[in-house]
Order: sequence, then structure tokens, then C-alpha cells
Amino acid sequence: MLGLVAAGLATGSFVEAVLADARSIKVGPPPPPSGGLPGTLNSDEPRDLVLPYKDRFFLQPLTPAQAAQRAKESAKDILGVKNLIDKKAWPYVMNDLRLKAEYLRYDLNTVIAAKPKDEKKTLKDLTKKLFSTIDDLDHAAKIKSTPEAEKSYAQTVSSLNDILAKLG
Repeated sequence: MLGLVAAGLATGSFVEAVLADARSIKVGPPPPPSGGLPGTLNSDEPRDLVLPYKDRFFLQPLTPAQAAQRAKESAKDILGVKNLIDKKAWPYVMNDLRLKAEYLRYDLNTVIAAKPKDEKKTLKDLTKKLFSTIDDLDHAAKIKSTPEAEKSYAQTVSSLNDILAKLG
């Protein structure tokens, strides 16, 4: 019992000593804003001011012939994902597939918009089927399933060949 009392007294005197030495800390003003607030200069300024508005953006609109050519290049890049599937490099499969699929989607929509009304329906259906198989391939890569990825890849190749044959 005497030990507990001695420990309590020692702790109490320690706390008093710590509280007696407490000093205030001077805090200066906040740093100047670095961006995102009105009146700041660094992140609120637009970049590439010498370029016209239409050239400041990453994905440029193309003529239907140029879009068809870029769609064919994107299709070749999507077909190149097979090497990554064989290596089981799933993050690379997903990243490459997503990047090239968005180029392909944009370019196919450009080409379809320029086609006559009777051709638009079949091209839209083929495009819908293509992106459904690409989504399946992306899902297979996400769950890291080689058999599912190979099956989806084969369907994607078939859909790509169908749509590229229609584009000419």
C-alpha cells in the first residue's frame, strides 16, 4: 500500500513539473495560397496559351477517313494485348485495353456519324457488340482469369474483324 502512495506522489510531482514548464509556441500567419483560390497565379493560369482552343485538348477530332485509319491502328494495338495476356501482366492488359478502346470508341463514333442512315444501324450494333466483348476481356483481366481472358480475346478479335470489314 505504501508503494502505491509513493508512486502516486511521484506521478503527481512529475505532472506538476511538466505543467510548470509549459510555454506557448508562437505561430506565424498561414502560408500564401498555392493554387485553386481566387487571386493565385500558379495553378489557375491556363497552359499552352499560344495554341488555339481546339488544339489544347488531348483527343483531336478527325475527318471520318482519318478516324477510320486511327481506328484501324487502335484495333491493331488491342490485338497486341495477346502478348500481355500470355505473360499474365494483368495491370498492363487493363491499362492498354482501356486506353486503346477509348480511342477506338471515339473514332468509330466519328466514322458512324458520317455514314448514311441505313449503314448506321448495323455499325452501331457491331460497335455495341465489340465493346461488350472488350468489357468482358477487361473483366477477365481484372479477376486474373487466363481461360476467360483467352475466350474474351477470341470474341474481341472476331468482333474487331467484323467491324473493320464494314469500315472498309
